[in-house]
Amino acid sequence: MAIKQVMVIGAGQMGAGIAQVFAQSGLRVKLNDLNEEALHKGVEGIKKRLHKAVEKEKMTESEKQQVLENLEAATDLRAASECDLIIEAVVEKMEVKTKVFQSLDAVAPDHAILASNTSSLPITEIAAVTNRPSQVIGMHFMNPVPVMKLVEVIRALQTSDETFEAIKQMTEKLNKTPVEVNDFPGFVSNRILMPMINEAIYTVYEGVSSVEDVDKVMKLGMNHPMGPLTLADFIGLDTCLSIMEVLHEGFGDSKYRPCPLLRQYVKAGWLGKKSGRGFYSYE
Repeated sequence: MAIKQVMVIGAGQMGAGIAQVFAQSGLRVKLNDLNEEALHKGVEGIKKRLHKAVEKEKMTESEKQQVLENLEAATDLRAASECDLIIEAVVEKMEVKTKVFQSLDAVAPDHAILASNTSSLPITEIAAVTNRPSQVIGMHFMNPVPVMKLVEVIRALQTSDETFEAIKQMTEKLNKTPVEVNDFPGFVSNRILMPMINEAIYTVYEGVSSVEDVDKVMKLGMNHPMGPLTLADFIGLDTCLSIMEVLHEGFGDSKYRPCPLLRQYVKAGWLGKKSGRGFYSYE
C-alpha cells in the first residue's frame, strides 16, 4: 500500500514532532488539533526546530521551506478523508483515544491505516472499537521525535501482516528503526523504563538518597545520559503515573505499584518540566 498523505491527531510535543519527521521525509502531512492555540504552538515549535537546523547547517533554507510546504494545519477531523495513514497522539487516556478512533473510522478512507502513538495502552482494545481492526496498529515514537531513532511498531491481536509491513516500511522511510512488539502492557520500552523510574522515586521516598544523588548514581555509575528523575520530569510525572497504573492493572503484579510520592506530586500539580516543577524546579 502506498502512503502519500498523512494526518497526525494532536499537536502537542509528540504529535508536532511526528508531523515534522513525516514532512521532512517528503510526505504531505496534516497536523490536527481541536484547540487552535495548541495547533499554532505545535506549528511554531516545528518552525523553530527547523530554523535551528538551518543555523547549524544541518539543512538548507530551501529544504526548510520544502518541509513547511509539506505541512498543513487542520482543525477539522474530516480532513482525514484524504489521508492514507492517520496517527493519533492525544492524551494517554483510553476513553479519549477510543473516541478519536471511532471518529476517524467514520471519516477515513476504507484503505487507510489508523495508528496510535500510545506509550502503554492496549492496541487490541483500541482496534476493537473500529470497523477496520486489521488496519489498526501502534507506532510508539520516542521523545524527542526528530532526534530519537526508535519506533516500537505494536501489533494488535487483529493487525494484519499487510498493515504491519506497510508501517514497517514507512518507519524506515522516516530514517527510523522499527522494532516489532506484541501487544502487552507497556510494550518493551516502558515495561523496562518505567519500573526503573518508579524505583528511583521509591529510593527518594524511603529516604535512601536525595533526588540529585539518585540521578548522579545512574549517570556516573550506569553511564545513563540522564538521571531517572530528570527523565521523569522531562516525560511528565502524570504520564509516568498513567503508565505505571497501566502496568499494575494489566499484569496484576505488586512490583508495578506506583510510588505514593509519585501520586502525591501529580495531585499537587508538580508534573515536571511542563508545569515548572517536578523533582526539580524549572521556574
